[in-house]
Amino acid sequence: MERFVRFEVAEGVEWGKFEEGRIHKITNNPAAGFESTGRYYEPSEVKLLAPVEPSKIVCVGLNYKEHVKESQSADEIPEEPVLFLKPPSALIGPGGRIIYPEMSRRVDYEAELGVVIGRECKTVAAIEAEDYIFGFTCVNDVTARDLQKKDGQWTRGKGFDTFCPVGPWVVDKLKYEDLQIESYLNGDLRQSARTSELIFPIPKLIGFISSVMTLYPGDLISTGTPSGIGPMKSGDRIEIRIEGIGSLVNDIL
Repeated sequence: MERFVRFEVAEGVEWGKFEEGRIHKITNNPAAGFESTGRYYEPSEVKLLAPVEPSKIVCVGLNYKEHVKESQSADEIPEEPVLFLKPPSALIGPGGRIIYPEMSRRVDYEAELGVVIGRECKTVAAIEAEDYIFGFTCVNDVTARDLQKKDGQWTRGKGFDTFCPVGPWVVDKLKYEDLQIESYLNGDLRQSARTSELIFPIPKLIGFISSVMTLYPGDLISTGTPSGIGPMKSGDRIEIRIEGIGSLVNDIL
């Protein structure tokens, strides 16, 4: 497995991968193919950014049974994946600050496993879906819960700038079927589940989504959150941990 990052240095924004504790600069978004450059950075020299640059962020709602039970927007397990989009302008990376919108009175955390697409993908059968995966990352599907309920649809409540923390890196070749996924609010465990509990597993999600819209290299699918969602306030720190990937930490401004 390799860890791929997007980072900022004095020269600008670059892509890289970890090699023996250092970051090796590469030429391109690795989801679309890349070449090595021979240039290395120490981790202390760079600022990590969201390790994705998608044309779209496709999110899945109500994909863990216990979360369906706690959600006031659903009475029963959905027959098909429930999809919505976040704009790429919502992306922030590890250490980025989540901005609490003035128009909201409740902003929630939602720990999710993110899937990064590695090949153009249209109407792909679930049995072939793994061939289109580049890697995996941590996602926090931040949600203005009061606005989501008020609007009756999810675009505003989930689309604010800074409402999609992602990172700290993308891990390829990860066995994703049974990973521990957790969230910690100010160090206290709030969510804990395993990806084996997904109602719609990842291959089925890719097949379903690609039957609706073409997925391109670098596109991000956020696969749904377990039960235990809850509100954050200014000054809080939220951490998403996923087995085999690592920890994504963001503060609330």
